[in-house]
Amino acid sequence: MPSNTDLPAPIALDTDDSALDPQLRQAMPDGATLVKAEGRVYVRFNGIVRFEDLRVPWQLVPPQGVLAKPSKWRKMDAEAQQALVLERASPEAMAALQHSVEAFVREIAALADDCDFDAMTFLGTLADLETAEPAEYVFDRIRQRIIHAVEREQEEQYAARTKQSINLAEYPQSFEVASRMPRKFIALLGPTNSGKTHRAMEALVKAPSGVYLAPLRLLALENFERMQAVSVHGKPLKVSLVTGEERRLAPGATHVASTVEMLDTRNRVEVAVIDEIQMLSDRDRGAAWTAAVCGAPASVVYLVGAPEARRAIEALAERLECPLEVHVLKRMAPLAMEPAPVKKLRNLRRGDAVIAFSRREVLKWRDMITDTGLSVATVYGNLSPEVRRAQAERFRDGTADIVVGTDALAMGLNMPIARIVMTTAIKYNGYEEEEISAALARQIAGRAGRYGVHEEGFVAGYDDETHEVMRALLKEKLAPIPASGFAVAPSIEQLHRISAVTNERSLVKLLKRFVHNIDVPDGFFYPKITEDQSERAIWLDTLPNLTVAQKFMLSLVPISSKVPSLQSAWEYWAQCLSKQRVCKLEPEGASLRWLNLQEVEDACRRYSAYAWVAYREPDIFPSVELAQELSRTASERVDAILQQQNAAARQRSGAGNPKYASAGKKRR
Repeated sequence: MPSNTDLPAPIALDTDDSALDPQLRQAMPDGATLVKAEGRVYVRFNGIVRFEDLRVPWQLVPPQGVLAKPSKWRKMDAEAQQALVLERASPEAMAALQHSVEAFVREIAALADDCDFDAMTFLGTLADLETAEPAEYVFDRIRQRIIHAVEREQEEQYAARTKQSINLAEYPQSFEVASRMPRKFIALLGPTNSGKTHRAMEALVKAPSGVYLAPLRLLALENFERMQAVSVHGKPLKVSLVTGEERRLAPGATHVASTVEMLDTRNRVEVAVIDEIQMLSDRDRGAAWTAAVCGAPASVVYLVGAPEARRAIEALAERLECPLEVHVLKRMAPLAMEPAPVKKLRNLRRGDAVIAFSRREVLKWRDMITDTGLSVATVYGNLSPEVRRAQAERFRDGTADIVVGTDALAMGLNMPIARIVMTTAIKYNGYEEEEISAALARQIAGRAGRYGVHEEGFVAGYDDETHEVMRALLKEKLAPIPASGFAVAPSIEQLHRISAVTNERSLVKLLKRFVHNIDVPDGFFYPKITEDQSERAIWLDTLPNLTVAQKFMLSLVPISSKVPSLQSAWEYWAQCLSKQRVCKLEPEGASLRWLNLQEVEDACRRYSAYAWVAYREPDIFPSVELAQELSRTASERVDAILQQQNAAARQRSGAGNPKYASAGKKRR
């Protein structure tokens, strides 16, 4: 309940007008006072309003009640002062103010009655305030007080309704198919190169039906093709590919390769494989793994990932009342630190993977390495899955001697790497630069020593400091990921439920209600939205005619807001949807040849994001097939530019010169 202290405390003023001219006092009507305070000389009226059971005393300044500053007032003669007082403190002015106060009392009484407030909590200040402000200013301040009080009361009611509408303790039951069928979990946990994914995929292709859930489009694509190559009773397995940006739907498909966010929770299958299960703890995407574990509609669910996910898996299995088998696998080829750092470019050798942590650093190291006469494949996050795979294939077939990449190499690319060489152990985490975690160091290092290709894998730092940091990180015991607080992202169904009980249409407010108001009884599940989604929602709420579902969809478009051209494209698509204006793409593949590498990479990401939106709003964005064609063309152009740059650098270095013959040594 609001209180008088919500208003500024009145200033202690001298309101004694006994020193004023007696003639002036006599000229003023009853209930009027001449006040000298706050650097003003002004008229103040007082009276009482009776309305229903209310008795409201008041003392207020009429609209033209301020007469003059004291210095100016003193310079006026008595006649001028009296004339001004008679003009401003007239009976008519008094009657008008009395009428205004009566109307205001009725207004506030009605508002208070609607909200079950005590009207005198607000109206009581009319008798206490000693201010030179005219009455309307005082009325406005009191109106704001009661409006804020109403909003607070309403917010409390909406918060209570939101809690009643969504209880995260019941989150698993929101997946109707999975929650009503008997399921069994099998955890295959082990380091990189332990064969865990291979074992899970063998079980998947042998099952009558199944789904593979990948953390990356690249992994979904690779395992889609892997399953396509399998024959059942002499016939190829029928497999569909489903990602946010692409659908390859095979008629009568029994198996699906999908990104984890695209899980179909409605169609029951025999086997599901959830890859990289340790991403349950990922800051931005962990909610997708929570949903997959809770909602995968499979009789057997394989949970594949790092050993530190074991406690979390056990906690989820217990909560979901699913029986759990845990298999801990060991690395199949040993991994060892090199005795000393690399230190010089000439000490690099064929089969090395050189790791940097930004696109700029990757390209810099590529250029330095090609200057030695070695050919280089390049892999970093900005590249499309198609380009990453093409670059990796050059390393696999020996066309490229060395691969230079970011930690994108640590997930989704199987390459015959003999040695990992770290150029640094410092990475920008989105907020600041910091030393990489032991978990990431181990995941990257584990790519060395591919089983069946190399007998042993090696790890080295390029300089002394990085070498010793990596040595320490690989010895460090990994902390288990948390066994509670599993992230849950809002679904459009949940937002619609909140909207129904609060009448709210603002996406920002709905997301805030989801995060701050829904019931979290024991903290096992925890509501989470990303910063990007929250920031986008602010802008989307400014656009007219968008439904909550459309704003929610647009807030999730996988496109970088940090790249101006991509942010502009996203804003344009949102405006087109708001105006119901069709947004078609035009063929422009030929123009890509005039763009530099960064521009073509961004074009590829833009076409891919358009396809993502087009699948969800095809009437407004009808060019999905063209977007995919342009994305492929842009990917091919990126790959060609990388090859050209590599070849040009080698030519400058004189790669055919006998003095570079050592670069052609076979991979060990």
